[in-house]
Amino acid sequence: MSAGRWSDLMPRLLSAVVMLVVGAVEIWLGGIWFAVLIAAACGGMIWELVRMLAPEKTGQALQLGAMSAIAVLGATLLPPVWGMPLLVSPILGGMFQLPVAARLRFGLFGLWIVCAGFTFVWLRNEMGAAWLLWLIGVVVATNVAGYFAGKMIGGPNLWPRVSPKKTWSGSSAGWIAAAVVGAFFSEASGLGMGAIVLSVVMSMASQAGDIAESALKRKTGVKDSSALIPGHGGLFDRVDGMLGAAAAFLIFVTFLG
Repeated sequence: MSAGRWSDLMPRLLSAVVMLVVGAVEIWLGGIWFAVLIAAACGGMIWELVRMLAPEKTGQALQLGAMSAIAVLGATLLPPVWGMPLLVSPILGGMFQLPVAARLRFGLFGLWIVCAGFTFVWLRNEMGAAWLLWLIGVVVATNVAGYFAGKMIGGPNLWPRVSPKKTWSGSSAGWIAAAVVGAFFSEASGLGMGAIVLSVVMSMASQAGDIAESALKRKTGVKDSSALIPGHGGLFDRVDGMLGAAAAFLIFVTFLG
């Protein structure tokens, strides 16, 4: 087994520990503290998104990132009738500040980012920390199981043209790990076996988020969304799976909950 295959493990672990500690404290605090963290993360991802789509628009990247952070924070504090228009306004307005070729992708990915961020804050405030920890646990279990299974088992790629490192073995291991998380959460959630099914669906959604960001990076010709997090690339690289799961959970609550 080549050591080079595991060369990124230590920086990934150290960065993950720091993010875990910060995230745990913010989740425990909840309220405005958690909302500020999520808003800042969304702003950072919008900054990364603009830099990927239009590298020459450095000023617009900073501006749209800051405006999106303020919008996400404001939307969590206002009634929905005011919060929702505020949430999407920087994205819709920002589309016209970018080159025509970048507008559609910025609109789609930008709305995904801010809506998923809003969902995280709503989930913590309205449904409680346990539900938020469940969703995070599903995504983390999916990523960890997928990483080690993919490295140790390997095998055919899931979608080589878009995400050459993602394998069927890693994806399947992620679904199994998510099911285990769901089993532990089944009694507390009151969903019974439904919690296992929902966890696997959220796992698949998190992997879809990962694939969507991989496709974007392949289209824009970048390896990482940025270099903010050692071993992980950028914020978008680290939480693309979380964004996918949050978007799926928002759909579940809206239409099936």
